Amino acid sequence: MNSVHLALFGIFLFFLGYRFYSKWLSKRIYGLDDDLTTPAHEFRDNIDFLPTKKHILFGHHFTSIAGAAPIIGPCVAAYWGWLPAILWVVLGTVFIGTVHDFGALVMSVKEKGKSMADISSRIINGRVRVLFLIFIVLLVWLVLAVFAMAIADLFVAIPTSVLPINIEIIIAIGVGWLIYKKGMDALLPSLLALGLLYFFVWIGTKTPISFETMGLTQSQSTNVWVVLMFLYSGIVSLLPVWILLQPRDYINSHQLIVGLGLIYLGVFIARPVIDAPMLRLTTEGPSLFPLLFVTIACGAISGFHGLVSSGTSSKQLDKLTDARMVGYGGMIGEGTLALASTIAAVAGIALVSQCSLPSMGQVTDLNWAVYYDSWAHASGNKAAAFVLGGGALIESIGIPPELAKTLMAVLVISFAATTLDTATRIQRFILAELGDSLGITILKNRILATFVAIIPAMLLVFTNVNDPATGVVKQTGWALWPIFGASNQMLAALTLMVLTLYFWQRKKPILPLLLPMLFIMLITITSLFLKAVQFFETNSFLFGLNIFLIILIGWMIIEGIMTVFNNEKTLNK
Repeated sequence: MNSVHLALFGIFLFFLGYRFYSKWLSKRIYGLDDDLTTPAHEFRDNIDFLPTKKHILFGHHFTSIAGAAPIIGPCVAAYWGWLPAILWVVLGTVFIGTVHDFGALVMSVKEKGKSMADISSRIINGRVRVLFLIFIVLLVWLVLAVFAMAIADLFVAIPTSVLPINIEIIIAIGVGWLIYKKGMDALLPSLLALGLLYFFVWIGTKTPISFETMGLTQSQSTNVWVVLMFLYSGIVSLLPVWILLQPRDYINSHQLIVGLGLIYLGVFIARPVIDAPMLRLTTEGPSLFPLLFVTIACGAISGFHGLVSSGTSSKQLDKLTDARMVGYGGMIGEGTLALASTIAAVAGIALVSQCSLPSMGQVTDLNWAVYYDSWAHASGNKAAAFVLGGGALIESIGIPPELAKTLMAVLVISFAATTLDTATRIQRFILAELGDSLGITILKNRILATFVAIIPAMLLVFTNVNDPATGVVKQTGWALWPIFGASNQMLAALTLMVLTLYFWQRKKPILPLLLPMLFIMLITITSLFLKAVQFFETNSFLFGLNIFLIILIGWMIIEGIMTVFNNEKTLNK
C-alpha cells in the first residue's frame, strides 16, 4: 500500500469533520452566539486577558496543543502496525478530540474564563474542584518534565537546531512589538519573521552549538539544557501574552503549515510504500489494547488541550463564534501533525540510510523492522522516526539532508517550547485556584506559584528510577510516560464528563459527549490498572502514584454519577 492513500484518507476526513460536524456541534450543542461578551473583553488586563484576532489565537492554541506528544506518540505506536495508529489518529481526532477541545473552550468562555476545575465545582460540587485541581497539578508536572526532556534531547542530538530556536525568541518579541505597539497587521510581520527564521535554520546547519564542544559529556549537556528550558519557561510564563506567547505562536503556526506542507508534498512526490505491517500482534511487547490509545496521548485526544482551552485560549477569544476555528480547527491541525508523524514512522523511515538512533546508536539501511525490532527500541527512540522519516520525505523535493533534518528538529522543538511555557502559565493559574480552595493564599503570588510549578517538574527530570517496561534505569519523566498518557486521557474523560453534565443540565443533545467519555474512561482505567499490576512487582514509587491517581479518578466519577441521580430526584419532585 502506498503512503499517499493514507494521507488522502486522513486529510479528506479532517475536511469533512470541520466542514460539517463542527458546524452541527456549533448549532445543536454549543450554541455559539456573538452577543455574549467574552472574558477577554470583560476582564481585559493586557496580561492574561486580551481580545485577539482569531487567526492569531488559532496560532497560539494550535501550537500550544501541538507539542512533542502528537509526534512522539504516533512514532512509538507504529510498533503495532500502521492501521491501528491511523484509525485512532483520524477517527479519534474528528469525533473525540475536537469535540473535547471545542467544548472545553466554549464552556470556559460562557463561564467567564474559568478553569475546568472551577466549573466542575458548580456543575458537581466543591470536593470535585479540589480533586480535579490536584489531578491537574500532578499531570502538568509530568507534562513539564516530559517536554523539557524532549527539547533537551533534541538540542543535544541535533545541535544545528540550537541557533534558530533561540533566534526565534528575539524575532517573536520584535513581531509582538510591531503588532501591539505599532499597530501593524499581524500577517506581514509574521511572514517576514518566518522567512528570517528559515534563514537562521540554514545558518544553524553551518554553526551547530553544543556544550559537548565545551568539554561537557552528553548527559551533562542534556541536564544544562533542561535547567535552561525551565528558567526560560518560568520567565516567559510571567510576561504579558502579547510580548512573546502570541507572536511566537503565530510564527509557529505558519511554520507548522509550511513544515506539514513540505512533508505531505514529499509524500506525493516520493510516494513511499508503507514499510510497516498493517497489524502487529506480539507477546513480546505491551498489548495493543488499551495501550495504543494512551501511547498516542495527544494525536487523537488530550486532557491537556482542555487546560489550554480553559486556561489561556478562553481568556483571549474575541468572539464566541471564533471558538469553532480555534477549538475544533486547532485539534484538526494537531491531527494533521499526528497523521504526518505516523506516515513518517511507517513509510518515510524506509527512505533513511545511515543515522543515529537514541536507543540503538549508529544504524545503516534503516527500515521499519530495524527501528521497531523491540518495544525498548521503539519507546526509546521517541521522536526520531518523525525527524528522520519526515526529513527523508522533504529531502525528496530537493532539500539538502542536513537542512531537512534541522527543519524537522526546529519544528518539533518550537512546538514543545510553546507547550512548555503555556503549561507553566496554566500551572500558575491552577496552583492559585488550589491555594484559594485550600486556604493557602500565598500560592496566589505569581512569582512563588511559578517556582512551585517548575521545581517539582525539574526534580522528576533529575531523579532516576528503574523503568518497569525495560528494566533500564532512566529519568523518572520518561519512565512515567505510560502514566502520563493514561492520566492525560483520563483528564480528557473527566473534562468530557463535566461537559456532558453541563450541557445535559441545559437540555442539549449529549450523545456526542457521553459516548467519547465512556470510551476514554474505559481505556484509561484499564490501562492504569494494568500498569498498577506491573508496577506492584517492579517499582513501589510508580505503583503508589498509579494507585493515588486511580483513587482520585474513581472519587470524581462517583461524584459525577451522584450529581446525575441528585438532579433526577430534584426533577421528579
